[in-house]
Amino acid sequence: MYTFREKLADPSRFRLGVELVSTRGTMADLQAQHARAFATELVHLPDIDWVSITDNAGGNPQLSPMALGKPILYAGKEVLIHLSCKDFNRNGLESAAWELASEGFHNILALSGDYPAAGYHGRGKPVFDIDSIGLLTMLDEMNRGLSRPKLGRTGEAQAAATNFFAGAVATNFKKHENEVIPQLLKLEKKIECGARFIIAQIGYDARKSHEMLCYMQRRPRIAAANVPLIGNVFLLTAAVARFFRKRTIPGVVVSDSLFEMCEKHAADADKGQQFLRELAAKQLAIFRGLGFAGGYLGGVHRIEDVQAILDIERSFAADDWKLFAREIQYPVENEFYYYARSEQTGLADPDRLDPAYETSLKHRRPTRNVTLNYRLSKWVHDAIFTPGTTLNRLGQRIYKNSRDTYQGPRSLRVLEHASKSAMFSCKDCGDCSLPDIAFLCPESQCAKNQRNGPCGGTRDGKCEVFDFECIWGRAYDRMKYEGVEQEMLDHAPVIQDESLRGTSSWANALLCRDHTGRCPPENESETKTDVHASTSDHAAVRPVNANVDPNPAPVQADRRVDQQLVRAGGASVEEP
Repeated sequence: MYTFREKLADPSRFRLGVELVSTRGTMADLQAQHARAFATELVHLPDIDWVSITDNAGGNPQLSPMALGKPILYAGKEVLIHLSCKDFNRNGLESAAWELASEGFHNILALSGDYPAAGYHGRGKPVFDIDSIGLLTMLDEMNRGLSRPKLGRTGEAQAAATNFFAGAVATNFKKHENEVIPQLLKLEKKIECGARFIIAQIGYDARKSHEMLCYMQRRPRIAAANVPLIGNVFLLTAAVARFFRKRTIPGVVVSDSLFEMCEKHAADADKGQQFLRELAAKQLAIFRGLGFAGGYLGGVHRIEDVQAILDIERSFAADDWKLFAREIQYPVENEFYYYARSEQTGLADPDRLDPAYETSLKHRRPTRNVTLNYRLSKWVHDAIFTPGTTLNRLGQRIYKNSRDTYQGPRSLRVLEHASKSAMFSCKDCGDCSLPDIAFLCPESQCAKNQRNGPCGGTRDGKCEVFDFECIWGRAYDRMKYEGVEQEMLDHAPVIQDESLRGTSSWANALLCRDHTGRCPPENESETKTDVHASTSDHAAVRPVNANVDPNPAPVQADRRVDQQLVRAGGASVEEP
């Protein structure tokens, strides 16, 4: 039996997967029994290469995907487990990953996740300790042998390497340029951090689907990684189209023209069933014709629907997909495109940027997001926090010699707190990402605290949770004006250090304790290099710097978990 990894590595075959949505309740519940029966039918359908199982889809509490996945895996069908960051912090995600590896689930779809919906006694509190990029980074490190403290001794040991085949979701089905480009850059970063396959978000525009494929083929770093792209096909019904129309599912859009088509066929004798099955089959044919690695079929709950879609697709002639690609283009009004439109195919022309976009690159103009506050903040930050400058060296000396190196001099701490609260609604996290996101705070201005690029849930540029403009769209406008928008995710991956909360971010940046850690050595002899051998393409090279404060102040030591206690296994503290 070929593994999911091996199947995607074979370019001669177009692979098919089906999404299985988990249920709320035990396996004894009727809904779970129906899902189990559907899964059993999928196991025996040779056309289906894998079954993909959701993790609290839509932010709803549901049965663990592993509970539904075990019978499928043990029956010999490949299983793709969704693992999202909304309900677990990094420790919970690591624990879940160890369990999955131990039970034989090696295929993981890493997701930031939807914002929690209603649950037990109301809406649950979201976690989002790390995001999909942080999760991919962790899984990649687990594949290389994750470092962990030695029990009862100082130092670290490597855990046994896992064998995860991790992937991610990407989307370019967005209306505005400042949504699309950050999503494409995040796609690139996901691959850099360990994504070995990409599943496209639900969308109904063949030109946009072709654009993503072209982008992956034309970007040197993505092309070199040879990461397969899987197209997403969601079987609509008239009721589902109305549901999507309300923008209830983040990142999924049904445009006016598509909605009108669904409503028109809802009046058919079969309520549009045949038309919508054909729509799904045509999308599969388009993905096959364009050269996608496979298709991901969602919105199906009966084996009859799966079989009907596959039978319809098999009835098409070899070149019919080219006509379908012109037909299935349902963008929203004034939607942004990255590439120009090919008159010959009606799809993307990867040799030409969209004319309006290309013009905007030649004549960069400030938007309302390029504010005086931003320009002043950037100027001050560059003057003080750029390594090697006079003010940077002075700041290092002041904080290094202060009584509490985690708070710094009281006068500066008061100034920091007052200024950052007033200008950025600072939450005093101590591990500041303001310079990473064009001086916009992810803690106070992003519902999911996204530090490695935008989530996929924006609606026409606005947050899926709160009705304000996404900070990553605003950051893009600022960076594009300066001509550095392609570098907006160069800082990633950022894994926020929660132990720094309530301390001075100025002190942590100057003394290299935060995620930036960019202090230059005072002389060459003070720089060491820690190289971790890698079994993958990645080798971690980390400078160990003499300017880092070696002795945490007593105030901060009280905030941290006593690592010696952890190593000794005392006080019921679990090993990390």
